[in-house]
Amino acid sequence: MAAAVAAAPGALGALHAGGARLVAACSARLCPGLRLPSSLAGRRVGPAIWAQGWVPAAGGPAPKRGYSSEMKTEDELRVRHLEEENRGIVVLGINRAYGKNALSKNLIKMLSKAVDALKSDKKVRTIIIRSEVPGIFCAGADLKERAKMSSSEVGPFVSKIRAVINDIANLPVPTIAAIDGLALGGGLELALACDIRVAASSAKMGLVETKLAIIPGGGGTQRLPRAIGMSLAKELIFSARVLDGQEAKAVGLISHVLEQNQEGDAAYRKALDLAREFLPQGPVAMRVAKLAINQGMEVDLVTGLAIEEACYAQCREVEESGGERVPAHATWDETPWLFLNF
Repeated sequence: MAAAVAAAPGALGALHAGGARLVAACSARLCPGLRLPSSLAGRRVGPAIWAQGWVPAAGGPAPKRGYSSEMKTEDELRVRHLEEENRGIVVLGINRAYGKNALSKNLIKMLSKAVDALKSDKKVRTIIIRSEVPGIFCAGADLKERAKMSSSEVGPFVSKIRAVINDIANLPVPTIAAIDGLALGGGLELALACDIRVAASSAKMGLVETKLAIIPGGGGTQRLPRAIGMSLAKELIFSARVLDGQEAKAVGLISHVLEQNQEGDAAYRKALDLAREFLPQGPVAMRVAKLAINQGMEVDLVTGLAIEEACYAQCREVEESGGERVPAHATWDETPWLFLNF
């Protein structure tokens, strides 16, 4: 819904009009099977909270897979489904060294294709976005490619970048950005769309668009204030300041900062450790928890608590329907979430 509003003419008018939509109607479209409590009946909220993801219905359609366990969706994006003890973790590796991993038309197309496949794959538990290029996470939009565009092409190009970043933000499973190098402009906006960000101390991060006499166009003006607060976000955007890993950790832009290793992948290794921590947890509970947090952050506390109540009920419904039963051979150490009686 958010992407549609952004792409439509008169987006601001549509955004205000969307604020009159009922919670129940939005929930029915984005969260099939999630029954809202009576406390939410008739409430009116902004549309942003309903653009955050969905909860899979037990026994739903089989996931669509467009690639095998390790396949390149062209060389600019490598999609890996990890195996064995890491099964359920998917790594999206940006591999556009000659362009400093800048967001080109082709890379955006590849990212969109990969995200579209992953969002309906119930086997996916956590997604890590990283760079395959040493010293670079993503340098932002491809300015050389943009310079060759006509004025009528620039708007749709930026809209596509915004749309794929929104799609990443709306993925139903946890996402982690592993920032082992430069993340500027759209590169940082890509990281801001992830649930968790980790970075090497040597990494450089910033929304530097004002130096080009433009503003962040991939969600940066909205997600950065939500991450670090309005005043500091304004200061960083107004000044186009670039932070290193330690500074980014100090302001709350990232969750973890690490000294870079010889391989240049310290942030990725930390992201992999976090993803492994998530694997033993209840898969439906993880998705519903993300939904409750994302939606609750956009509304008042009373409405947020009602959203939590509805999401909690969804977990109970799946449990009671036998959607996540305890296997005969299961042990507490292997699958502790199966033994919790909420």
